[in-house]
Amino acid sequence: LPPSAAANLHSGAEQKVVFITARVHPGETPSSFVCQGIIDFLVSHHPIAKVLRDHLVFKIAPMLNPDGVYLGNYRCSLMGFDLNRHWANPSPWAHPTLHGVKQLIIDMYNNPKINLEFYIDIHAHSTMMNGFMYGNIFEDEERFQRQAVFPKLLCQNAEDFSYSSTSFNRDAVKAGTGRRFLGGLLNDTSYCYTLEVSFYSYILGGPTSAVPYTEEAYMKLGRNVARTFLDYYRLNSLVERPLGTTPKTR
Repeated sequence: LPPSAAANLHSGAEQKVVFITARVHPGETPSSFVCQGIIDFLVSHHPIAKVLRDHLVFKIAPMLNPDGVYLGNYRCSLMGFDLNRHWANPSPWAHPTLHGVKQLIIDMYNNPKINLEFYIDIHAHSTMMNGFMYGNIFEDEERFQRQAVFPKLLCQNAEDFSYSSTSFNRDAVKAGTGRRFLGGLLNDTSYCYTLEVSFYSYILGGPTSAVPYTEEAYMKLGRNVARTFLDYYRLNSLVERPLGTTPKTR
């Protein structure tokens, strides 16, 4: 690891935190495999994983809707709620997992010794192909452009990730999602994303070369997500200036 990259990771006294959640929608099983890939990589002996463990704190809630998963629900919890629409005001009784995770995030946000730098919520998509992300729209043009850096880097690392399918929005229907709510709560050094991955296939090369996803392919995407954090911090000194937002297609 170049000294400059280590310096970017270790600068300041605060603890740098990456918070990852998955499976808030029980039927989106690919999200669990992607999350498993992230976890497996982070606890592995890979040298990149060791650097990440040395300099970052990863907090992972791999199943936000365990009762819905147990019951075989597609989208809702035991109480019939779509938990990913209740981030603004989750009930400790009706949405206990969401309430607990939100409180933990707020406690970290209010701790001056902790800098919550990334929030990524993992989902699966029933109609789109490839992996892609949703991000937020900000009035601050520099912050908006900085938010595009991570998905651009992930596109370089993962052949199944599409930056051209990645979009940034403030759709009112999504106001209660983790990505939207936390994007409005956290400060301008925090970046919040929804990571989506297709239920069925990704495209390599031409439009007819669709490759079916397998459990291993989903986990590989997860490993590539984890690896991308090192690339992000290695480039951290470069992204102080605005970067172009032209999508890179695959």
